[in-house]
Amino acid sequence: MRPLTEDETKAVFEKLSRYVGQNLIQLVNRTDEPHFFRLHRERVFYVSEKQLKMAEHIPRKQLMSVGTIIGKFTKTRKFRVQITALDYLARFARYKVWLKAPGEQTFLYGNNVIRV
Repeated sequence: MRPLTEDETKAVFEKLSRYVGQNLIQLVNRTDEPHFFRLHRERVFYVSEKQLKMAEHIPRKQLMSVGTIIGKFTKTRKFRVQITALDYLARFARYKVWLKAPGEQTFLYGNNVIRV
């Protein structure tokens, strides 16, 4: 598990800023406990400092996951956000949509959401 390089950090922050905009600063500079972005097996993790210190004692080959997966880099080095990042992105999202139960069911079946 290693810190992100400058190019990787730029790619991650550009992708996340599409969803959270200026609120990306709040995601990076947390007041309760410091969190870091770390890369392990082409996946970007959002890890608290406490978890990071505990994971340092585990060998890289045996380490499966630590923290929350934000996304992963493809073979062409593009960054893709994964569904596990939704909890953090929803908290700071620029645009939000509230659905009623029937609209939610429609969306889950793959149809478009009707605006009312």
